[in-house]
Amino acid sequence: MIASDKTVTQAAEHLAAHDKVLAPIIARAGQCTIRPHRNYYQELVDSIISQQLSVKAAATIEKRFCALFGSDVFPAPEAILAKSVDELRTAGLSRGKATYVRDLAQHVVDGKVTFDHLDGLTNDAVIAELTAVKGIGEWTAHMFLMFCMGRMDVLATGDLGIKNGVQKLYELDHTPVAAEITQIAEKNKWHPYESVACWYIWHSLDNKPVL
Repeated sequence: MIASDKTVTQAAEHLAAHDKVLAPIIARAGQCTIRPHRNYYQELVDSIISQQLSVKAAATIEKRFCALFGSDVFPAPEAILAKSVDELRTAGLSRGKATYVRDLAQHVVDGKVTFDHLDGLTNDAVIAELTAVKGIGEWTAHMFLMFCMGRMDVLATGDLGIKNGVQKLYELDHTPVAAEITQIAEKNKWHPYESVACWYIWHSLDNKPVL
């Protein structure tokens, strides 16, 4: 199922009816803003930049990154390859992230990474294909599925915000592991709207993704 005005409304109604913890958050937050878009390349670059950062910190670095290219238009792969790792690092990227961004750009230029067939793949198949690229792990693939492809059934068990949010909301005395988050999702009948549940958990932390 793909996110739209209709489906995210259905998701909110379903989640509020089955999860008493999420219900008041949904009432306060309003409609989930996850929607699909076709900027697959930009989304992957943004996701690499955002790894292990707060939303605010990631947005600041992404703004500096784009400013390196002197245009409001997101840089093409060729433009990124024209910058060295050290030049990219001046925007606040770590050496690893700068290397990964250039590697992704090189894969796109070489035709090793294409995006026109992803819509027909299952979530697991998309994750497998994306994580074959250096610097793209499961977290990045989850964010791509949710915020770029608009898939509504993605449970971001590896996201720190989700872990912190679940611990706080469900009154756990420890940071939950993936299996515990999955168990909570199953108990409260999040499926097939796990992505929307995650969005509301982020919102509860005042850390709503702005993607």
